Amino acid sequence: MAKNWKTKLIHPGAHAPEGFSSLAPATYRGSTVLFPNAAAVEDTWDQHAVGYTYGLYGTPTTLELAARICELENGYRTFITPGGQAAISLISFAFLKMGDHILVPESIYYPNRKFSVELLQRFGIEASFYPPTVGAQIGSLLRENTRLVWCESPGSISMEVQDVPAIAAAAHEHGALVVLDNTWAAGVYFDAFAHGVDITMQALTKYVGGHSDFLLGSVTMRDDAAYQKIGLAHQLLGCAASPDDCTLALRGLKTLAVRLAAIEKSAFALAQWLAARPEIDLVLHPAMPSCPGHEFFKRDFTGSTGVFSIVFKSHLSKEQVHAFVNNLTLFKIGYSWAGVTSLAVAYDFGSRPSRPDYGHRIVRLNIGLEDASDLQADLAQSLEKMK
Repeated sequence: MAKNWKTKLIHPGAHAPEGFSSLAPATYRGSTVLFPNAAAVEDTWDQHAVGYTYGLYGTPTTLELAARICELENGYRTFITPGGQAAISLISFAFLKMGDHILVPESIYYPNRKFSVELLQRFGIEASFYPPTVGAQIGSLLRENTRLVWCESPGSISMEVQDVPAIAAAAHEHGALVVLDNTWAAGVYFDAFAHGVDITMQALTKYVGGHSDFLLGSVTMRDDAAYQKIGLAHQLLGCAASPDDCTLALRGLKTLAVRLAAIEKSAFALAQWLAARPEIDLVLHPAMPSCPGHEFFKRDFTGSTGVFSIVFKSHLSKEQVHAFVNNLTLFKIGYSWAGVTSLAVAYDFGSRPSRPDYGHRIVRLNIGLEDASDLQADLAQSLEKMK
């Protein structure tokens, strides 16, 4: 049947030749998935079981990234989310209901803390915060209605390394699930499932992306029971990730090993150098004995990454600490981390009893891919200006 040119725009008869093979995975964009016949139409989220049904649940690009993250983490299945915070929210909405209780470390990523206190409490879910170094003693904090125990190891900003296996054993004895934010270890330097964790999440924005140019998250689980719960919540919350961002993440995975190796070497060398400086009271790098929980890092981790914190001597004022950050030239000031550019952010713990007594003296550093000697020179000139 001859077609009008307007119809040919939608239903073309001309196509590119087949047989193209590339090292780069294809980027599949699409909302509508075509079915072969009327009887085949169904709205099912589990595309591993029934095939592709709707773009919201993932295109081949999204599921390719999920499969690769799952393989690296030694998990059962992985879901991709539009960001790390979306991954955190997805887990909570999948497993919690009114009347439940969760335990969260005091060192947790701040948006996770805010989500637990402000949003979950509106739904009748109570959050309690525990010292990140509690270990097996967390058993005394568990309640009959405790459903989730969150871990983040090392902790955000203060970098405490947790005894995750001991926490997991105590939680499982009480029937609670253990969830880990495994972003610092990039999902590869800490084998969460081998250490008793039930569900992990990562901000793929960070080390998997590695270039500070997209937002993505992942949720990986150890078994089918968790997969079914998270899958339903993923469908109903509409956690669709951009296939274009997934393509960038797939590209980032190919260079992850070489980036991590370079970053680990530079970060550890700079941490050791900073530890010897007279202005510095404490270096909070998990691979150094000065970091709380260092013994668990040595036991459980296979490598370190580029984020650590420094604590200045007590006689230095808040203005001096801010001047140190402001006078850096190669280190930029900004949230997030794990990109190629080094970052520095000053924090103030104030007098909060739930955080270590670092006050205004703590600065978190992210080491990027600049030459380590140039970064050291930048730190040195800014430390000298503090005086």
